[in-house]
Amino acid sequence: MTTKIFKKILIANRGEIACRVMKTAQKMGIKTVAVYSEADKEARHVQMADEAVCIGPAPSRESYLVMDRIIQACKDTGAEAVHPGYGFLSENEQFARRCEEEGIVFIGPKHQSIAAMGDKIASKKLALEAKVNTIPGFNEAIEKADDAVKIAQGIGYPVMIKASAGGGGKGLRVAFNDKEAFEGFTACRTEALNSFGDDRVFIEKFVEGPRHIEIQVLGDSQGNVVYLGERDCSIQRRHQKVIEEAPSPFIDPVTRKAMGEQAVSLAKAVNYQSAGTVEFVVGKDKSFYFLEMNTRLQVEHPVTEGITGLDLVEQMIRVAAGEELAFKQEDIKLDGWSMECRINADDPFRNFLPSTGRLVKYRPPAEVDGVRVDTGVYEGGEIPMYYDSMIAKLIVHGKDRTEAIEKMRFALNDFVIRGIHSNIPFQAALLQHPRFVSGDFTTGFIAEEYPDGFKKDSVQPADPKRLAALAAFMRYRYLEHIQMIDGQLAGHEMTIAKKFVVVTGTRVGSSDDIQEIRIRIELKDGVYSVYIEEDDDVSRYNIVSNWRPGELCLRATINGTHKITAQVERKGVKYALVLDGAHYECMVLSPLGAELQRRMLVKVPPDTSKLVMSPMPGLLTNVSVKVGDIVTAGQKLAAIEAMKMENTLVAAQDGVVAEISANVGESLAVDQLIIRFE
Repeated sequence: MTTKIFKKILIANRGEIACRVMKTAQKMGIKTVAVYSEADKEARHVQMADEAVCIGPAPSRESYLVMDRIIQACKDTGAEAVHPGYGFLSENEQFARRCEEEGIVFIGPKHQSIAAMGDKIASKKLALEAKVNTIPGFNEAIEKADDAVKIAQGIGYPVMIKASAGGGGKGLRVAFNDKEAFEGFTACRTEALNSFGDDRVFIEKFVEGPRHIEIQVLGDSQGNVVYLGERDCSIQRRHQKVIEEAPSPFIDPVTRKAMGEQAVSLAKAVNYQSAGTVEFVVGKDKSFYFLEMNTRLQVEHPVTEGITGLDLVEQMIRVAAGEELAFKQEDIKLDGWSMECRINADDPFRNFLPSTGRLVKYRPPAEVDGVRVDTGVYEGGEIPMYYDSMIAKLIVHGKDRTEAIEKMRFALNDFVIRGIHSNIPFQAALLQHPRFVSGDFTTGFIAEEYPDGFKKDSVQPADPKRLAALAAFMRYRYLEHIQMIDGQLAGHEMTIAKKFVVVTGTRVGSSDDIQEIRIRIELKDGVYSVYIEEDDDVSRYNIVSNWRPGELCLRATINGTHKITAQVERKGVKYALVLDGAHYECMVLSPLGAELQRRMLVKVPPDTSKLVMSPMPGLLTNVSVKVGDIVTAGQKLAAIEAMKMENTLVAAQDGVVAEISANVGESLAVDQLIIRFE
C-alpha cells in the first residue's frame, strides 16, 4: 500500500531526541519545525530544523508543556504532523486528542491507547484480560494503612507499594514487614498526591532477583503488530536507567518468544498503532510479570535499532501516515549486541548532583565501527538548569556482548566533556565491574555495589604504573615541543633529561600520602621506552603515540599490542589522566625538583565548617531558617531546584544562624554562600 508521506512535521520536544527525530525526517525528505523556549534559542535542535518557533519562557510548564502554543506553531508553519519524542507531552492523552481534533497527525498511538495504558491500575486489568502475566497483588486503590497491612500479609512479604499515577521512582516503596507496609503506604500516598495530584496506591508482590526487561512492539493501523526483541534495562540508579542493552544476557529464546507474544497480545487489545514498549519484571527463575506499557518512543530505542536494523522513528512516521508494516514477525532477525550509556550532566563524585553551565570542550567519539552518538548539544553551548540532565546517548553495536562492552569502554574513554561534570567515570566503572561483565546483575546492582555512593576511589586504575608512565611520556613530549622553539643560542640548545620523578598524593598538615616513582625514558625509532625503577624491580612500558601537547585524548599502543585512549589535561604543574573511569593526578619533576618539592610549605585549606554553600548551579526555592535560629544537625536549611529535581540542604551540625547571604528566587553558582553560622 502506497501512502503520501508528510511534507513537514513539527517536533514537540528539545535536546537529543528532537535532533534524533529530525535526522530521520531529513533522511526521508521531510521538512522539520523546531519549537523552543527562550532558554533554548541557541540550542542544537533549533539550528538543525528548517524552521523554528519560540513557544515561551524557560520553564517547561510555560513552554514545552503548553499544548495551545505547540498546536498554534503547527498551524503557523503548516506542519501536518507532530512527533512528541519522549517526556513532556509524549504520553499525554489530551494532547494526542487535541491534535486529532485540529487535523494534525499525532506521530504516536491514538489517544484511546494512551489513556488505556496511562493508568497503572487500569492497564493491569487490561493485561489480565489479554492473558498477560501480572504480578500477584491487590489492584484496587487502597484507602487505609491498616488495610494495606492486611493486604500485604495476604500477598506475602516482600511487597511493593506503588502509586497508580507514579513514575521516575516517585510514590514507590518496598516493605518486608507490617511496620514497613504501614509506613510505606502513608509515605507513598502523600508523595503521590504531592507529585501527581493522585493519591491512589496499590500493592503487589515484590519479585526477588528482579530484572527490568522490556519488549519493543510496533503496530500499524491495519491491525498488524510485531515485537522486536527485548532490552535489558536492569542497570538502574534510584529507578532511573543508566545502561541498556539488547538482547538481554539473561533471556533465552523460549522466554523471549513468550514475552514477545504477550506484549503483542496487549498491544492488540488496545488497538496500538505506533512504536511502544511493554515493560516486564523478570524473576531469577525467569518468571515474568507485566509492569506497564510506555505509549511512546523510549530513550533506549537505539539498541533495538542496532540489533534489528530498523529505524523506529521512520516506522512511527510511516505508520502515522497510514502505511502498513512492510514486514512480518518471521522477518525480524536479531543481529549482534547493542548497548547504550546515558551521558548525563551530573557529578557522580558529588552524589550525582546536577551540573550546568557552558560546554567548554565537547568532543564525542567518531561515529565509526558500530559507534553512534545521539546528542542535542555542541561545544560552546549551554546546559540549562531547567530541563533533564541528559546531554547525549552513546550507543555501540558489536558482534557479541564482549565486543560491545569493549567498544563502549573505548568510546567512553574517547568522549571529551569539559566545563561541566558528567557521569562518564561512573559508566566506565560499571562497564568493567565483574558482575556486569558476567551478566550477573539485577535492578539492585548499583545499590548493592555502591552502597555509600560513587567515590573517586570506587574505581582504581588497573595498572597505576602504566598511568605514571603515560604522565612521564606527556612531560617528555612537552619538553620536545619546547626544544623545537626557534631562537636558541648555538651550542646552548636545550637537551631533554632522561630521568624524572612522578609524584602523587597530597600532603595535609604533618601527614601525607605522597608517593614518588622514579622513571627513566629512552627514545629510539619512535618508541618511548619508559622504565619504572622500584628497588630491584624494573617495569618497562614501550609507548608508541602521535600525541602532541594540547590534545585532549592520548591514544597509544603500549608494549606492541595494548591499545589505550586516555583523557589528559595539564593543570599548572600537574598532569591529570582519566582511563576507564579511574582518575590519576601527578606532578612529573626532575630529581632536583622532587627534592625541592619535599621542602615546600603546605597550604592549609580554609575552614568552611560554618558555611552552607550551594553544591550545584540552581534556583534557590526555599530558605527554611532565619538569622538567630538555633539549628540542629539534620535540620532542613534550604532547597535548590536544578534539572527538574529539588535538592534539600540540611545542617551538618548544631549551630546558630548568623547570616543569610542568598535570597529565594536567586540563581546560584557552585559554592555560592547561602547561610553562615556563628
